[in-house]
Amino acid sequence: MLLIDDLQVELGGKILLKDIHLEIKPGETHILFGPNGSGKTSLLMTIMGYPQYEVKRGTITFKGVDITHAPIDERARLGIGMSYQRPPTINGLKTRQMVDICAKNKVDAEQMAQSLNFAEFLDRDVNAGFSGGEIKRSELLQLKAQDPDLIMFDEPESGVDIENMALIGKTIARLLQKDLGRENAKSVATVRKDRTKMGLIITHTGYILDYVPADKGQVLYEGVLACAGNPREIFQCIGEAGYEECVKCNI
Repeated sequence: MLLIDDLQVELGGKILLKDIHLEIKPGETHILFGPNGSGKTSLLMTIMGYPQYEVKRGTITFKGVDITHAPIDERARLGIGMSYQRPPTINGLKTRQMVDICAKNKVDAEQMAQSLNFAEFLDRDVNAGFSGGEIKRSELLQLKAQDPDLIMFDEPESGVDIENMALIGKTIARLLQKDLGRENAKSVATVRKDRTKMGLIITHTGYILDYVPADKGQVLYEGVLACAGNPREIFQCIGEAGYEECVKCNI
């Protein structure tokens, strides 16, 4: 599981996150809501291990290993993956090569890319001239190759049109073992027992909830995890009353 205890994080001399307590068990997917600048991306970057996000207090434990100060590559090898809201263009590196780099084991890049309608982009430089939806599909292809145990998504709906949203949403559900086909094929109890993947998803629009049956929603407000509960109920509260009132009611 992922276990975060009493986390405080600083960036450039400013405290961004404080008193963060978070537990994600195997098979669970959590949705993270919050206004711009509340620290959502900072939390994901800290879990991923970006060194500029300095942990001043607290611990991050993943699969029983203390990774509080572990480098990014060690966390990735341990099974943490992330899809970024604005990943960089990497000139000179083909997408096919990136897939091979990410792969836990040898993979068939062509076959994996076809499932995302992305085969024609394999021999193009990573994200070079890609649209918003194409960048998201590139990120998902890399995650499919990596096959991590904890997958974090920073606003997967950002820059994605309606046509691509369905493909991206369904792919995320499959990556997290949350696809509705599995739910319908087996009893709910059996499916939950089979799940091992963990997810942490940042969303502003809530569209991802139409594709991924999340287990828990949480609001990050002014650097603090302020409330938790049913993700759809929290999203409805935010829409009707705003973040500040939603946090006050402490769902």
